[in-house]
Amino acid sequence: MPSTTGLESAMAADRPVPSDLPAAIEALRRERNAVILAHYYQEADIQDIADFIGDSLELSRKAASTEAEVIVFCGVHFMAETAKILNPDKTVVLPDLEAGCSLADACPGDAFARFRAEHPDHIVVSYINCSAAVKAQSDLICTSSNAVDLVRQLPADRPILFAPDRNLGRWVERQSGRSLTLWPGSCIVHETFSEQALLELKLEHPDAEVIAHPECEQHLLDLADFIGSTSKLLQHAETSDCESFLVLTEPGILHQMRRRLPGKHFFAVPGLDGCSCNACPYMRLNTLEKVWRCLLTLTPAIELDESLRLQALAPIERMLAMSR
Repeated sequence: MPSTTGLESAMAADRPVPSDLPAAIEALRRERNAVILAHYYQEADIQDIADFIGDSLELSRKAASTEAEVIVFCGVHFMAETAKILNPDKTVVLPDLEAGCSLADACPGDAFARFRAEHPDHIVVSYINCSAAVKAQSDLICTSSNAVDLVRQLPADRPILFAPDRNLGRWVERQSGRSLTLWPGSCIVHETFSEQALLELKLEHPDAEVIAHPECEQHLLDLADFIGSTSKLLQHAETSDCESFLVLTEPGILHQMRRRLPGKHFFAVPGLDGCSCNACPYMRLNTLEKVWRCLLTLTPAIELDESLRLQALAPIERMLAMSR
């Protein structure tokens, strides 16, 4: 496994930033036998240098199957943590360790344990946007891509506890026909979209389809023509006859939409009061320079207690096995 000494890391950390960061990153990627995984919500320049771009389910599958020795995870902490759960013998680095997740942070492991103890007969299904501590207490992990299908596969006579996103949980309830006990969490990004701004955009572009991520609030989902995970929004835009789309999810996905579909038009719905708070502040902590430095120093690296890792691994593997 690639490694650096403390002295080597300190010396590397002081190295001046190359003038051509993409080329420097590519050289280090080959030297380290690394793979760069990026979420759709990353900045465009990071997406452009990634080996693979995807949503949580796609990235989980890629992390599980990679033969690289080093995984550079351009996303947020729970995503890199998931990659480490699946790859204990690989080096997994996150460009900025502060790249967290409001949804995961709002569901701490100890509080979730108390909530779970109040529902001892429930099957526990947790959205992948949660910490390893919460995954370890779950029976099954899901993503927004597969949540409905997985819930439909569960025994009809067993109640289900769903965490941590209540908006996604409510959408899964409606789509699956199953009643869910919901942890009261939500994503700060998907809560900030402005209904007024959406309606104004719809007036400007009356033929545009409204496509939304299921983490959005219900009053926005009620206005959507299509609801789906990040990857499914992209797939829908590819197959739809419509030429314009109003997009209700983190605007990083628009880079891939415009790249793959240059003949179509995509409009990001702004946040409340016209703010840009629909851009995830945590995703935006990663930069090209930080990607280069983490490849250079192999820090910050994700480390997990082995007992916790094994407990968290079981429901992830169950998800991968049940996903179609």
